[in-house]
Amino acid sequence: MNWSNIFQQLFSYDPASPMLFNSGQFLLFFMLFLIGYAFLFNNKLARTLYILGFSFFFYYKASGWYLIVLLITLAADYGLALAIQKAKQQKFRTFWLVISLCTSLGLLAYFKYTNFFLENIAFLRGEPFKAVDIFLPIGISFYTFQTLSYIIDVYKRELEPTHNFLDYAFYMCFFPHLVAGPIVRAKFFLPQLKNKIILNAVDIQRGFFLIMQGLFKKAIIADYIAQYNDLIFASPGTYSGFENLMAMYGYTLQIYCDFSGYSDMAIGIGLLLGFNLGINFNKPYQALNLTDFWRRWHISLSAWLRDYLYISLGGNRKGKVRQYINLFITMLLGGLWHGPSWKFVFWGGMHGVGLAVHKIW
Repeated sequence: MNWSNIFQQLFSYDPASPMLFNSGQFLLFFMLFLIGYAFLFNNKLARTLYILGFSFFFYYKASGWYLIVLLITLAADYGLALAIQKAKQQKFRTFWLVISLCTSLGLLAYFKYTNFFLENIAFLRGEPFKAVDIFLPIGISFYTFQTLSYIIDVYKRELEPTHNFLDYAFYMCFFPHLVAGPIVRAKFFLPQLKNKIILNAVDIQRGFFLIMQGLFKKAIIADYIAQYNDLIFASPGTYSGFENLMAMYGYTLQIYCDFSGYSDMAIGIGLLLGFNLGINFNKPYQALNLTDFWRRWHISLSAWLRDYLYISLGGNRKGKVRQYINLFITMLLGGLWHGPSWKFVFWGGMHGVGLAVHKIW
């Protein structure tokens, strides 16, 4: 047995096998992490440094040296938030806000949308397209929206920026929500860092239940159904209409169990450590209509789009027609956030039209 090879595999980044919640390597490291946490959680500084260290290691195992991109975003927005607070004149507050938005959204656009834009330019020119080899850092869509909410809240004077860099780093990099949400607001999470950690039996039991529920959704239901769905969608014309219909229903179940399962695990892990990450899914397929659905599905993203995009566009304050246009634009951009593809743009647009029709009705 070559222990050096085993050690290297455990502690090095493997692009073919990134560390996620449903992986065996995460279970191993998390169990070891919990043993150490049991001795440290009562000491704020030790707890913060311990969780931050594990969060950086977790993200390195998930995205390799693209951890540097996260650290750049972290350092830039911490400093820019303080600059916004200290600025005496509104023009300087706006200037620092714009710098922050350009930095965060610029990094997101480069890594996630460069090939999408270049492909469309090549199509319009009638030229062949060759994709640029750009790796998409895991979780960049989530932590970008999270830091944007922090900066915008500071700019609106709805939040006092933290002067403790470790607290801000903890909020941004807390590993349960780092790679796949929920998108946690600073004004909800930062006050928890000032409180004493109390690990009671109810929260621990609920945390373990959510983790097991999430693993069952993700590893048993979603991954198993995905095998059937992938088979049908690879060649739909060779299967019957009934089989295609079952694949459509199967995919509906797959995306819910995949995404909500991961959210369940994140929220459950947070509870085990004494932190509340809120709720991200609330029985969305029991919704009474499309508006109700978006109040139940991916709640942290829906609330983000509502508060920072829809309301910023004017919401329902500028008449009915403008409200419907704002709904459409919000969902259009929400669709693009999900992925750099026209299918996501059309999907978002369809939901925008659906929400407007429901409002009219």
